Amino acid sequence: MEVSLSDTGGLSRRLEVAVPATEVDREVQQRLKRLSRTARLKGFRPGKAPLAVITKQFGEQVRAEVVSDLMRTSFAQAVNERNLRPAAGPRIEPIALGPSSDLKYAAHFEVLPEVKVNPPEDLAVERPSATVTDADVDAMIENMRQQRPVFTPVERAARDGDRVVLDYQALIGGKSFDGAELSDVRVILGTRQAMPELEQGLKGVRAGEQRKIDVVFPASHPNKKVAGQSAELHLSIKAVEEQSLPEVDEEFFRAYGVEQGGLTEMRAEVRASMERELAEVIRGRVRVQVLDALYRHNPVDLPQALIDQQVQQLQIDTARRMGVREVSRLPAREAFLEPARRRVALGLLVGHIVQAQGMQVDRERLQARVTDLVESYPNPEEARRAYQQNQDAMRQIESGVLEDQVVDWLVERARITERPMTFAELTGFGRHENEHEHQHEHDPTPGGGHEQQEADGT
Repeated sequence: MEVSLSDTGGLSRRLEVAVPATEVDREVQQRLKRLSRTARLKGFRPGKAPLAVITKQFGEQVRAEVVSDLMRTSFAQAVNERNLRPAAGPRIEPIALGPSSDLKYAAHFEVLPEVKVNPPEDLAVERPSATVTDADVDAMIENMRQQRPVFTPVERAARDGDRVVLDYQALIGGKSFDGAELSDVRVILGTRQAMPELEQGLKGVRAGEQRKIDVVFPASHPNKKVAGQSAELHLSIKAVEEQSLPEVDEEFFRAYGVEQGGLTEMRAEVRASMERELAEVIRGRVRVQVLDALYRHNPVDLPQALIDQQVQQLQIDTARRMGVREVSRLPAREAFLEPARRRVALGLLVGHIVQAQGMQVDRERLQARVTDLVESYPNPEEARRAYQQNQDAMRQIESGVLEDQVVDWLVERARITERPMTFAELTGFGRHENEHEHQHEHDPTPGGGHEQQEADGT
């Protein structure tokens, strides 16, 4: 086998390979002979057809398979002999494929760059520091009260913050339709849970009142038959309920899983949960800073093939989150170029550190990561077995654990400065959140997020 390698600029390489015709012919003949032992051809007993007949019938197909296989194996042998590290699969340029000539082709590909990591002591990281205070615990318990409001029937007119319970019938063009009648719909006024016309039409209603309002179903309505259509809603108001916060008593504690210990135990559990959240947020902030600093301070030549792969993956992930299935509607690739470059660069840098430091996956961390992933499943042990039997999933988890180990290694060596902050600043938890916005985010009523659907007539 003859091989010539040329540098075509940057990380690009051109590898020209020639496989002798005798080697190609020998492999073709060997495969045809093996095939002749089992081939079933009309007019011949199984395995008894002459080799000439087998060659005439299957020769071209077998030769095409041999050429494909020899290209693959000869390319692998050539890059191995020259200690090349292809970043991705090659683009094959056929040169000579004829039956009477040597097999010649050129493989165009990129190689992985030489990676050098500057001393981690040069990295500067600002680590937030905070504690959970009694005032933070007070604010969180107040937040928890707001998540479980009490609704009490009143005889007055409905106003913002009240919950209205109603039945309704929708008519389009004076006619009913499938799903037009709903009972016990609950809408909290001022939270924008329902269509604007419905919520506006409920202001000032009283229990026992009948109302008719005109609405236009949104074009994005899940029921395509009514989407974008004008309709009449005939409302029957069953109750107007005033909202108040629950008492911090035994019933409140039990609602949050505290069966014994009262307020003292409740506060202890809330504090412990907040401290876990705080630790995770601080670690996340430090992790982002460390990886950003590693990326900025260690420029790496990046193979375009790897960038293209990452851009495509980011496009697919974004499209999946947006519910887009058609390839033509994938988000534009330009928006993903920089995130893709960052991913590729950090993958190369982290991989270099793992290899240079001889790091191995921390088995305890790995099992802890799997436990975190499966604990939300109905059957955690069954989910654990499924993960452990999925090699691709376990490789991804192991990669994440190794990245965490690299982050810890960098943090131990980087220049760290502490920045005092509060729990609210770090976690975004507001002590004086707007009540209506809070209710909208944490709908406390029976059925929760389904009330928007019911009120829209689905």
